[in-house]
Amino acid sequence: MKIFSAAQVRQWDAYTIAHEPVSSINLMERAATACFTWITNKYKNKNTYIIFCGTGNNGGDGLALGRMLIQAGDTVSVYILEGEKRSVDFSINLSRIEPLVTHVLFINNNDFPVIPSGAIAIDALVGSGLSRPLQGLPAKLVGYINQSCKTIISIDIPTGLFADSISEGNAVIRASITLSFQLNKLSFLIAENNKYTGKLYLLDIMLHPLFYDETPTLFHTIDLEEIGPVYKPRDQFSHKYNFGHALLYAGSKNMMGAAILCSKACLRSGAGLVTVFTEDTTQSILQTALPEAITSTDYDFERISQKKSAVGIGPGLELSGVNKELLYHIISGYAGPLVIDATALQMLSSDTGILKQRLVNPAILTPHTGEFEKLFGKCDSDFERMKIALQQSIDLGCYIVLKGHHTLIACPDGNAFFNTSGNAGMATAGSGDVLTGILTGLQAQGYGQKDACLLGVYLHGMAGDIAAEKMSQEAMMAGDIIDCMGEAYKEIKSHQNV
Repeated sequence: MKIFSAAQVRQWDAYTIAHEPVSSINLMERAATACFTWITNKYKNKNTYIIFCGTGNNGGDGLALGRMLIQAGDTVSVYILEGEKRSVDFSINLSRIEPLVTHVLFINNNDFPVIPSGAIAIDALVGSGLSRPLQGLPAKLVGYINQSCKTIISIDIPTGLFADSISEGNAVIRASITLSFQLNKLSFLIAENNKYTGKLYLLDIMLHPLFYDETPTLFHTIDLEEIGPVYKPRDQFSHKYNFGHALLYAGSKNMMGAAILCSKACLRSGAGLVTVFTEDTTQSILQTALPEAITSTDYDFERISQKKSAVGIGPGLELSGVNKELLYHIISGYAGPLVIDATALQMLSSDTGILKQRLVNPAILTPHTGEFEKLFGKCDSDFERMKIALQQSIDLGCYIVLKGHHTLIACPDGNAFFNTSGNAGMATAGSGDVLTGILTGLQAQGYGQKDACLLGVYLHGMAGDIAAEKMSQEAMMAGDIIDCMGEAYKEIKSHQNV
């Protein structure tokens, strides 16, 4: 699914008004109705709502929603933060709600209203059109609402949060729930903003589909509907050599678990064969734990890499001069698909520029936050880290899979994808080793780098979601993700033709 900027969303509204056609006040009514339906389904009993409105269109949404809640029998108080000007649709909705309430209070100073205990606050102060940090009275009001309200529902976006840029350090509503419209906003997918957005729900208000289809964007989310067409079903007359032979450099004396997890995930991803380079002293460990894998102690890369479809390097690998020399040799001399993770990323940090030597089959790098900063330097925010990942992907000609709750896939063509599967239970030792195995296995089968990243990251997260459902997030281990990959594949396959 595409991610539009705040400016593009405003253009989408205007396009819908012009081409559906629908009046702007009726489009606002549509948005308010979607919020009303969600809220009344969530909160079945009659409740007390305190609605905080600005004087722009976000405030108009809040007034329309308040009118609907009053008509449904809820107790509603309306407080309006006076602004420099009032939008036309705000004024219309103000005239519609005034006959239904005993009074509408305008906030002009620091004398803020007392909020009843148990009341649900609805934030409709400022929407995604915000262009500068809140200051003065608006900032103080935001602080008061955050301090006084246990449950806050933000409409469109929490007041004070920028849709497309960093908001850290600004005055921002800390919503319990955010009800937004149609598509994710970029800021919703950045980890540092989770404390502001709370639980996010996207409501369909039927904006014109033609604008969505025809409007380009570099930002996307990975959803089940988009992944279905990426998945390639098997030809029933195939044999194991049709699905590639992966080569993994993983594990060491005290880290053989990483090699086992990586190689098992590689096989579960569908690779026909997997060879794991290992030391003489650790060979038996892998052969005992995973008899389906082939082991090799051959140090000659040119010989061991013959007839291999893809290479993965790094999980549990010993940090040594020999292995660093091997890594740089593979990067510059091996033309096939390559995944670089863990220890290999640490070794790469001294000369990331070598990645530019790969003229075909761009490498896939899979850093977590700490590894990313060793590669590219410290970052002051998650927004900055995202921008650096996008730029480095372009400059180095590689794919960067920046692991996190919404794992970011930065592509060398400038496109960016945020994953929507996965959960906090996957924050456990070995989860990254599993992902490396999956990405290597998919490329061994013939998936291109971009498709391997999209399918691999989503498959990894979906298997984690299935595992969490069975085991709980707290009890999950990396091996549980591997065990649930089969069910994840079935789910993806079932959406292939949707």
